Order: sequence, then structure tokens, then C-alpha cells
Amino acid sequence: MSASILFDTPGPKARRRILAVNIIGALIALGIVAWIILGLAAKDQMQASQWDDFIDSSTWKNYLFPGLWNTVKAAIFGIVGSVIFGLIFGVGRLAQNKLINGVSTVIVEFFRAVPVLLMIVFFNVFFSRSLQLPGDTAMWAVVAALIFYNGSVVAELVRSGVHNLPKGQREAGIAIGLTRGKSLRYIEIPQALVAMLPALIGQFVVILKDSALGYIISFNELLFFARTYSSPNGNVLQALIVAAAIFIIINFTLSKLAVIVSRRLSSRVKKDKTAAANPAAAVVGAPADLGTQAGQDREDPKA
Repeated sequence: MSASILFDTPGPKARRRILAVNIIGALIALGIVAWIILGLAAKDQMQASQWDDFIDSSTWKNYLFPGLWNTVKAAIFGIVGSVIFGLIFGVGRLAQNKLINGVSTVIVEFFRAVPVLLMIVFFNVFFSRSLQLPGDTAMWAVVAALIFYNGSVVAELVRSGVHNLPKGQREAGIAIGLTRGKSLRYIEIPQALVAMLPALIGQFVVILKDSALGYIISFNELLFFARTYSSPNGNVLQALIVAAAIFIIINFTLSKLAVIVSRRLSSRVKKDKTAAANPAAAVVGAPADLGTQAGQDREDPKA
């Protein structure tokens, strides 16, 4: 029996072929890594003197940790702002009012089309010449670019999440006396947010990575501090590898969080469907066939 609509469960021969391809791919990847390491060693880039700076606590205290904090801070502001932006304009794109819908559509499509790097440069020039913002102007330029670009993506997630809900959700809300707007706020959008949570967490990973583009405008984030520290010491490559490792660890953690959330949401949906199909199973400690057994007892006069 098919385990999926798209493909059948692989048989013994297919599993052996998949295992062989995975082993070959792993060997090729290890060979590429070994080739890179040997190449670096031939250029004297693997010597301990090139790496010992990153064992020193002062390097982390004065450079890497401050840069990491600026990166995380910009990402937090960007995440919060993009969620707010996305909710506002996502709801705007769902509005029946043609003016609100049209303005929201133009704003979302515009900021989705403009590259993040271009917006970072634009907002840096705009803020430095027009506005007097507290703190680092470069950081606010990065935050603004992250909010407008990723907020437009979140708005599309909201819109698509609501459209993918069963039509009966809105009809049920209208049937109990809710307006379309209240049905969106109280019924549809909360369900859409739960459904799109894994994709939303994946977008947070994008925000964290895109914060490194602030290096172009001298934003003192992790990449900028790593490059600034390593340039006089001649170990720029090593500093970039360390910074990349930090980004990989953080993004891997966020990606795993998205997987965990997705699995829990899937299990929750399955439990809800089971409870809806058999209300007796929703009672704590009740067997799944309680309703069936009760019906049999009523039919049997000897019971």
C-alpha cells in the first residue's frame, strides 16, 4: 500500500540503493573536506599559531561576544518588527475594502521585490542624513531593512495560511453572528498562525543570517568584529570560519526548533481528529472503543 500520494514505500532493493548512494555521497563529502584541509595545510593555514587567538578569552570578550550580541539584537528587533508588519499587512491583503487591500498589496509586493542589501544601504543613508536616531544608525538601517523585507514575507504567510484553511471555519464564524473581520481576528488568523509556525521560525533563520549584510555599512555585528580583529593578525580565514561556525550552531538550533514545533503540531492535529471521530476517546482513561462498547451493551439484554 502506498505510504504517500506521491511515491510508494521503497522495497529492499531500493533501500539498499539509497543506502549505497548515501554512503558514496558521504565519502565524496569527506574527500572534499580532506582536500580543503590539505590545501590549507599546504598554505600554512592550519598551524596552531593561526588559531590560538580564538582560544584566548579576551578575543571573545572584546570582539566576538560583542559582535554576536549586536547580531542577536538586530535579529530580535527584526523578528518582532517583521511579525507586526506581517500581521498588519497580511490582514490588509485579506480585507474586503479595495483601498486597504490594494495599498497593502502594493506595499508587500514592493518590499518583496527590493533586495535586502539595497534597502540596508538606502536606510543607512536616509537615517544618517534625515533622522537623528538613538544609538548606532547602521544598526537601525539593518533592522529597518530586515523588517520591511521579511515582514512582507510574513504577510504572505498570513495570507496563504488563511486561504488554506477550510472554508467551513469562516462559515461557522458567520453562522454564530461574527462579521468577516471578527471571524478573521478570532477564528482564522489564530489557526493560520499555528499552521505557519514552522515556516515562520524558518524565516527567523533568514533574518539572523541577513543581519550579517550589515557588514557593508560597517555595522558592528559578528562578521564585522571578526574581520576587524583578524585583519592585523593575518588570520582572516580562520576568523571567518569561527564566525561561520557560530552562525551554523544558532541556525541549526532554530531549524531543529522548527522541526520540533512541526512534529508537535502534527501530533496535535492527529489527536484532535481522533477526538472528533470518537468523543469517548477524549475522556481521560477511557478506551478508544468506549462508544462502540456502550452501544453493544445497550443492545445486549443480558449485559
